[in-house]
Amino acid sequence: MLAMATTSQTAVIVDAVRTPLAKGKPGGAYAEIHPVDLHSTVLAALVERTGIDPAAVDDVISGAVGQVGEQSGNTARWAALAAGFPESVPGVTVDRQCGSSQQALHFAAQGVIAGAYDVVIASGVESMSRIPIGSQTLGKNFAGTKVSERYELIPQGISAELIADRWNLSRAQLDEFSAESHDRAATAWKNGFFDAQVTYVNDLRTDETIRPDTTAEVLSGLRPAFRSEHWEQRYPDLDWRVTAGNSSPVNDGAAAVLVTSEEAATRLGLRPRARVHSFAVVGDDPVLMLTGIIPATRKVLTRAGLTINDIDVFEVNEAFASVVLAWQAETGADPAKVNPTGGAIAIGHPLGGSGARLMTTLLHNLEQTGGRYGLQVMCEAGGLANATIVERI
Repeated sequence: MLAMATTSQTAVIVDAVRTPLAKGKPGGAYAEIHPVDLHSTVLAALVERTGIDPAAVDDVISGAVGQVGEQSGNTARWAALAAGFPESVPGVTVDRQCGSSQQALHFAAQGVIAGAYDVVIASGVESMSRIPIGSQTLGKNFAGTKVSERYELIPQGISAELIADRWNLSRAQLDEFSAESHDRAATAWKNGFFDAQVTYVNDLRTDETIRPDTTAEVLSGLRPAFRSEHWEQRYPDLDWRVTAGNSSPVNDGAAAVLVTSEEAATRLGLRPRARVHSFAVVGDDPVLMLTGIIPATRKVLTRAGLTINDIDVFEVNEAFASVVLAWQAETGADPAKVNPTGGAIAIGHPLGGSGARLMTTLLHNLEQTGGRYGLQVMCEAGGLANATIVERI
């Protein structure tokens, strides 16, 4: 039942679940699974894990980037129906690029705080094997002529190169960071850390892009991924450090987070696990594109009345190693607290599903470490970034 509160409510996270992430290419573990069916798996898992009546869900807010073909037509609605939810449960699909499902969480929490929702699911999906990255543009100029007159927009890989150059990050630093991501993720799976946060889709029992035996030395042998004659002429001073090995892979996967008001959780017999403490979204340089996580972190900390040293665990999306290392240099965050169970370079980056995946991991990391505050931040195409702080209950 909808509670039209006259005062603000507290938004809490009751549960969060994700699929293991698969290679987002033909032959990947989920390549034969329709994205609606993949997405429905995590929605059904939330119901099973919490015992909530799906009829109590006021809305399903989901992120997806490739909103074309099998991920078009408001894919959130079809995923809810595929999960067996009643027809009365609505759904809406949002696109803030890589931060789409983190933005879905913000919208969910905002709705609860405003009194417009009692119970809402924030989720996300991406099937990059079936909807390859960039498919939604249909090869067209998505920015228009006036933006093109103002900016010379470039691919994200070139932005990652510019960041590595500006922050003087060596190829060795990028590769060492990436190897550490794989090692942390492989260790986490080996030690059973991910067991409580995943629901299985088929026979895949780990994140498919983790390479447990990779090393910085192995990664150093890879060729630059974005170097070409065109970009060498445009940026003659770059020495080309970004490779497939120190970038996130393409992936299929889904994740979902159950958000309620404190009152609804009590009434429905649910146990809140964290409070959505503060959130922020920023715009930044659309050419450097991936640096928005720096001002987003500062903004959300200011709103929360906290400092970087108050945060116990960080989940920073590893779109590229250079992005996270530049963020660490600017914020002073303790590297040991950043993506302690590995990040997207190893685990994977299913675009619209990544925000909810990171929150799932962050929630479990806080509980495993006994930490109080967790901060999640995500760079997004167009020079955007979302940041979220949660407080473990």
